[in-house]
Amino acid sequence: MAISLNNHLTTTPPHIVLETKNLSIGYTSKKGATVVADTINIVLEKGQLVGLVGANGIGKSTLLRTLTNVQKPLSGEIYINSKSVLDYEPIDLAKQLSLVLTEQIASKNLSVFELVALGRQPYTNWMGNLSQEDINITNKALAQTNIEALKIKKCFELSDGQLQKVMIARALAQDTDLIILDEPTTHLDMYHKAYILKLLQKLAKDTGKTILFSSHEIDLAIQLCDNIIVMSENEVVSGQPCHLISKGTFNSLFPKDLISFDENTGTFRINK
Repeated sequence: MAISLNNHLTTTPPHIVLETKNLSIGYTSKKGATVVADTINIVLEKGQLVGLVGANGIGKSTLLRTLTNVQKPLSGEIYINSKSVLDYEPIDLAKQLSLVLTEQIASKNLSVFELVALGRQPYTNWMGNLSQEDINITNKALAQTNIEALKIKKCFELSDGQLQKVMIARALAQDTDLIILDEPTTHLDMYHKAYILKLLQKLAKDTGKTILFSSHEIDLAIQLCDNIIVMSENEVVSGQPCHLISKGTFNSLFPKDLISFDENTGTFRINK
C-alpha cells in the first residue's frame, strides 16, 4: 500500500527587532507641543540594514533620539524585541541597542582596544573589570571591522575614517540586537563614505544584527540598504528601495526646480 504524505510548507515569521506604532515625535514647552513628525509606523527586522534619509532639518536626529529613549515621544509606542522601550531599565536597554553618535569622544588618549572595550560596560562588574569573555568579544569586534592593526594606537592618532570604524567596533562589542548610528559618514570623503556603508551592510549580513543609520548619502543608501525610511514634510514612509522608487517617494524630497530624482538610475541630479 502506498502512503501519500502532504508536505505543508511553513514560513517562520520574521523576528521584529524594532517597531513603532502611531509614533509622534517633537518637543514640548510651556507653549505646548511642537510636532516634528507623526503617525510613524515602521518595522525593522533582524539582520536588516536600514537607512534613514531626508532633507536637512527634517527631523532625522529627533527620530533617532526618540527611538533610543534619549528623548520622550509626544505619543505612540516604541517596541524593541516586543517590549516597550519605556519598560526597560537603562542597563537592560543598553543590552538591546547601541548608539553611535557623531559627537567627539570624551578622551582620545584611550587606546583603540580600550575604547572598543567600553562597549562591554553593560556586562562588566561594578569595578568595570574585563573578563576573558569580554576581552574575546572586544577582539572579535576589532576583527569584524578590520582594525586589528590599530589595536594599540591612541585614538588621537586616528583619521576620521579610522575613528568611525572604532566607534562601530565599540557598538559591536556591546553585543546588541540593534545598532543605531547618527550620520556615520559625516566628515568623510566619498571613498570612506562608501567604505563605512559597505562595512555596515556586511556586518548586518554576517552578524544578524539590525543596523539603522541616518545619512545624507541617499544614492548610496538606495544601493546598499534592505529598507529605507524616508522623512519628508508630509509623512514618514518606509520600504524596500525599489518599491519606494516605483512609488515616486524620492521625487518629493527636494524642490524640483533644483534637484530631481532619476528613477532609471536611482540617483539625484541637479537640474540645469
